[in-house]
Amino acid sequence: ITVLQIVKESQQQHGLRHGDFQRYRGYCSRRLRRLRKTLNFKMGNRHKFTGKKVTEEILSDNRYLLLILMDAERAWSYAMQLKQEANTEPRKRFHLLSRLRKAVKHAEELERLCESNRVDAKTKLEAQAYMAYLTGMLRFEHQEWKAAMEAFNKCKTIYEKLANAFTEEQAVLYNQRVEEISPNIRYCAYNIGDQSAMNELMQMRLRSGGTEGLLAEKLEALITQTRAKQAATMSEVEWRGRTVPVKIDKVRIFLLGLADNEAAIAQAENEETKERLFESLLSECRDAIQAVREDLKPDQKPREHSLENDSGKVSNIQYLHSYLTYIKLSTAIKRNESMAKSLQKALLQQQRSEDDGKRTPRPQDLIRLYDIILQNLVELTQLPGLEEDKNFQKEIGLKTLVYKAYRCFFIAQSYVLVKKWSEALVLYERVLKYACEVQSGAGAHKNSLKELPDVQDLITQVNAEKYSLQAAAILDTNDTHETESPSQVKDGKPLSERFETFCLDPSLVSKQVSLVHFPPGFQPIPCKPLFFDLALNHVAFPPLEDKVEQKAKSGLTGYIKGIFGFKS
Repeated sequence: ITVLQIVKESQQQHGLRHGDFQRYRGYCSRRLRRLRKTLNFKMGNRHKFTGKKVTEEILSDNRYLLLILMDAERAWSYAMQLKQEANTEPRKRFHLLSRLRKAVKHAEELERLCESNRVDAKTKLEAQAYMAYLTGMLRFEHQEWKAAMEAFNKCKTIYEKLANAFTEEQAVLYNQRVEEISPNIRYCAYNIGDQSAMNELMQMRLRSGGTEGLLAEKLEALITQTRAKQAATMSEVEWRGRTVPVKIDKVRIFLLGLADNEAAIAQAENEETKERLFESLLSECRDAIQAVREDLKPDQKPREHSLENDSGKVSNIQYLHSYLTYIKLSTAIKRNESMAKSLQKALLQQQRSEDDGKRTPRPQDLIRLYDIILQNLVELTQLPGLEEDKNFQKEIGLKTLVYKAYRCFFIAQSYVLVKKWSEALVLYERVLKYACEVQSGAGAHKNSLKELPDVQDLITQVNAEKYSLQAAAILDTNDTHETESPSQVKDGKPLSERFETFCLDPSLVSKQVSLVHFPPGFQPIPCKPLFFDLALNHVAFPPLEDKVEQKAKSGLTGYIKGIFGFKS
């Protein structure tokens, strides 16, 4: 069996991709149950437990080896779950060590069974490497550095040999395992006394933007401890010609690691790693500023403590606070500039090939980033202790002009997208004005502008954009004159009132189409006629006297005669 491949596939598919060790432990238990049922290797019944052991005689099926491997993985995953919980419940560390010992015991049994002649050489080597890996983790938790390093080195050697013996596709897993255990080996070497291992660990941490797994907390504590030792020898810092004593340990530790963090950011391989390192540096800087601010709270009397010897200088602690704020704002500017560069590249790629299905960057995103940069520059000019520093104010002024030029450029780009040619042309002229001011005032401050975007490149790009903008504006004007004929002008009438006239109306295929006036307006209609009987006054009716007299004769007497049947 291929031990490492089975382990890695099971871990990735059942929880460890998200660090869910409890889910993986449940999977191991269920797979053990299925294997025992399939192999008819049950441990008794529901009433009585009968222990069984896998021996060399029954190794006719490689699934018997999987039984031992899943037992070891279940114990290991439980130990890792307890390691996460031990951060808040320290007593669980004892249970953790017990589970690791159980995992090592199962790994030893797997290694012993693989010594059989029925097992091939590759499986034997993988079982030995797996056993060495779990043993190294157990010794690492016991802080037995020498034994742990020996076990990890044995594991690393076996996996390197296996990687060299097979194809590149098969060697990927082995090389990944070697990379996983390399930090542990260096950490053990440092604890044994190898000081060079510490530098390797710090470089590895900075390149990856943070470690994960078994080593993460220990390495962070170790780096902090090492910097604290170095900070004991650091007593002051010099910035812009003034030396300031540093008495706060957290600030010393931050300033000592500043150069390493900046070097790691410069060497970052991709934007994601760089962004993570920027966030880490800003977080450490905020913590240092908070420590100085707490020390600054008692120092609130404005003139007694802010002036020294009536020279107008701010106090040392206030100047240190300004220095740390300068580092924080400068780092934020660099981070936003890095994000702006990546967005510019994405904009160029978008112009060359249009991609559908996902949100594409727009010039408005860059405008927002440059707004934040300009706001940070305004805060830099207001730092206490630097109001009278003319060189500093001049440098910040030049930087402000550079970023204003870029901000204007992308505002113009956004106007071009909506075909507002005159506004875009005016903004392009403003960009050239800012760029010329930077070039004319950059004489003695060229060193401070080296890290900024090149203004000459911006001037070249703006000139090219101006010509293309003028051409697009002329073409757009011609198209407008051609299309605006009397038959194409929309007069606002609904479709029902202009059947006789042809009119190009794009709204007919939109959701707000105008077909009829609704509700319809009132219209006059004829009323219902009134009839007056005027002829009645001129009609002469025939005489009816004879009928009236006959009616009078027939009264009560006629009524009685009619009852009794008498007829007149």
